[in-house]
Amino acid sequence: MIGKHWKYLQYVLRHKWYVFVECRKLGLPLWVGLLHDWSKFLPDEWIPYANYFYGSEVGISRGRDETGYYKPGESGDDAFDLAWLKHQHRNPHHWQYWVLIQDDEDTRVLPMPDRYRKEMLADWRGAGRAQGSKISTKEWYLKHRDKMILHPDTRHWIESQLGAVSLLLWLVRGKWPAEDEEGKE
Repeated sequence: MIGKHWKYLQYVLRHKWYVFVECRKLGLPLWVGLLHDWSKFLPDEWIPYANYFYGSEVGISRGRDETGYYKPGESGDDAFDLAWLKHQHRNPHHWQYWVLIQDDEDTRVLPMPDRYRKEMLADWRGAGRAQGSKISTKEWYLKHRDKMILHPDTRHWIESQLGAVSLLLWLVRGKWPAEDEEGKE
C-alpha cells in the first residue's frame, strides 16, 4: 500500500523538477514552475493516480503507449478518469481546459494565453524526461497532434516552438521550405 504512494511521489517530484527546469528555460516566473501540477497532491487526484499507475499490477505501464501517452477517458477506471478530468479543470496548462463544450454539443476552442501554452510545452518536455521517453517532444507531438483540439493560434505557437512547421510542410508538400528558395538566384 505505502509502496505505490512512495513510487508515485518519486515520479511526481521527478516530473515537477523537469517541468520546473523547462519553465525556467521558457522564461516563466519561478512560481509557475514551483506550483506546476499542485493539484496532484490533493487526495481526489493523488489516490486514483497512485492506484492506476502503481497499484496491484506493479511493473505494468498501465494505459500508456510506446510514447508515454495514455488515452484519457479510456482507462476503464472511473476513479482515475474522474481524477484526470478534475486535474484538467484545475490546471489551465492542459489544452483540454480551453475546450468549451456547449449545450448544443458544439465545441468552441479558446486560445491559450502565453503563460499557459509555455507551461504546457514545459509539461510535455518534463513528462518525456521524467518517463525516460526515447522520442523527442516534437516526435511525440506529431504522433498525437490530431488528437489535440487546439485553437489555431495555440497550435501555430506550439508548432513553431517545436520546429514542427517545417516538418509538417515537408509531410504535406514532400519538400523542405528551404527547397523553395533553390534555383531562384
